[in-house]
Amino acid sequence: MKRHVMVVMMAWMISGPVSAQRGGRSPQGPGNYTIEQACSDRAQLNTIAFDALGFLTGDLCSSTFLPPGKVCDYFGFQYMRDIDTGTGGHNTDFLTDAANNVWTILNGAQKEQLIALAREQAGKLQDLARMRFPLIKAFHRELQKDIPTGSTGLNREAVKKYSGDLFESDGLLAFRRAQIFGSVVLSLDAAQKEAFSKLVFGQSSTWMKMPEQIDKRGFTHEEHVALMTYASEFLSWYRGSVEADTYFCPERHGTYFGSFYMKDAPAMGKKGYSISTALTGDKGEAFLDTLTASQRTLITSLIDLQRGDLVEIVKIRRAISFELRRFLNSPGADQATALALMRRYGELDGEISWCYATHFSQVAATLTGTQKESLMRLRDLDDYPCSGTYLYSERIPMPVFANTDFLFGVTK
Repeated sequence: MKRHVMVVMMAWMISGPVSAQRGGRSPQGPGNYTIEQACSDRAQLNTIAFDALGFLTGDLCSSTFLPPGKVCDYFGFQYMRDIDTGTGGHNTDFLTDAANNVWTILNGAQKEQLIALAREQAGKLQDLARMRFPLIKAFHRELQKDIPTGSTGLNREAVKKYSGDLFESDGLLAFRRAQIFGSVVLSLDAAQKEAFSKLVFGQSSTWMKMPEQIDKRGFTHEEHVALMTYASEFLSWYRGSVEADTYFCPERHGTYFGSFYMKDAPAMGKKGYSISTALTGDKGEAFLDTLTASQRTLITSLIDLQRGDLVEIVKIRRAISFELRRFLNSPGADQATALALMRRYGELDGEISWCYATHFSQVAATLTGTQKESLMRLRDLDDYPCSGTYLYSERIPMPVFANTDFLFGVTK
């Protein structure tokens, strides 16, 4: 790791979390949503088990599904959602409400900066989603024992390197997003700052309910999705804190196994739908109860295997937040520092994902017919079949996948 990255990380390791910047709040909220809770053995085990259920009962299509907010996620939106008083944060209207409040406060020039960013990044965000496909394909090859000649299975180092490339590409988009957000913040006048102060972080009941503020007809679907994402994240970043940026939900890592589809499929296209916050835990526990002792050990052992990676991930996310938040006060954040941190983050996520894929596949190889039937009933998605592929949450035809032998350590 480069020396300037180590300096930033050591500062965070010594000092710990810093206080909120720009009027944020400390990371305590309903349901005890904290980074410590997200990394706890119980939260991680329930999530890993839910991932395994999604992978073993799903298919390539469902594994490609990913909510757009799970990329470039250094802006505190997930924390603002999770700690929201009541159940507002997990309602399908939450992001829209946040974005519309932001659009009513920004002036024309500020809006144009976000519009230009959406037009600049919409295609790149689609490319980022496609960049996930080789990993997903390789993990399913491991599951199906479709191992190339000359390999014994998924290659840990190859998966880590590719994941590092993926997170660095994600990081370039996030860095640019922070740069534009910072420019908008620095241009806010006193009246706009006062208006934003009334939008309480974690209390969406303080936000106004209003109609759509952006005319979709002037944008492609991808640009409109980006605009709404930017506006909602601008609110969480400006009103948030380093702690909020550092936070992640337990399901943030190893996002290639179909659990997001299993959770979100019934909610898609339904206005005002609230996803149960107990779903992951309940189904994760039921999955484990279906396994034999030896199968269960393959899942529970992942907790210890990923523990060190999660500790380092938390430190890295704090360091990334510290760097990106420099844009709140000046144009001077350092891109090399941020991208080196993001690449290392990707390597850690790749290692976690490799562990999941190999252990899940070992469980799959030993399931009985009765167990498979029980798991399909537990999945309970007969009314939501998956076909084709997903670019985030948009269905597209199944693409032609590139050769993934390199992820098994085989080159031609």
